[in-house]
Amino acid sequence: MAFVSPIPETEPPHDCPRCPRLVAFREALRVEHPDWWNAPVPAFGDPDAWLCIVGLAPGKHGANRTGRPFTGDYAGDLLFETLAKYGLAHGTYRADPDDGLSLQGIVICNSVKCLPPENKPLPQEIANCRPFLAAQIDAVAKARVYVALGQIAHQSAVRTLGGKLSECKFGHLAEHRFPGGEVLIDSYHCSRYNQNTGRLTREMFEAVFERALALRP
Repeated sequence: MAFVSPIPETEPPHDCPRCPRLVAFREALRVEHPDWWNAPVPAFGDPDAWLCIVGLAPGKHGANRTGRPFTGDYAGDLLFETLAKYGLAHGTYRADPDDGLSLQGIVICNSVKCLPPENKPLPQEIANCRPFLAAQIDAVAKARVYVALGQIAHQSAVRTLGGKLSECKFGHLAEHRFPGGEVLIDSYHCSRYNQNTGRLTREMFEAVFERALALRP
């Protein structure tokens, strides 16, 4: 894999040992699919970003396979099409980390770096990984607008930005402001399930980024 994190000093080690359940799952997949990434997935995008997308965790056949966030799965199709529409992605997305796609003014960081079984990380695993998210938010010092994809990402972002969950209720297009001047916009996750059930439509998802652009510093 040729993909390299834009903020490598913030990334966990390739064989991060923090979550025993995730380590065991990762090791099993390395045996089953030795040609996959099967490691913590690094951030993707612009280290000078004004906008930070906080995702949930790698998908089994997406980022866990390819090594780049949202690359190779259904969720990535809508995400990168939307970013391209608003001038935030350049190049052609081909679901391959070597496709040359680049992000302009935006960075993607996951709440959990490693693939969890059934896409469901445990609370302790989310907490174990939060220091890496915090380090990445600190490293992307120019980011003032955040988009959380789903409730787990929302909770991780709120905690990392110094907010209180009791004061920041998750809801699609809900906005939360923090003492440091940051603004967090919530979105339903662009998962296949949410798209197929109509919980999240293309128009709803685009509205999130239209609002983010309106808040651009």
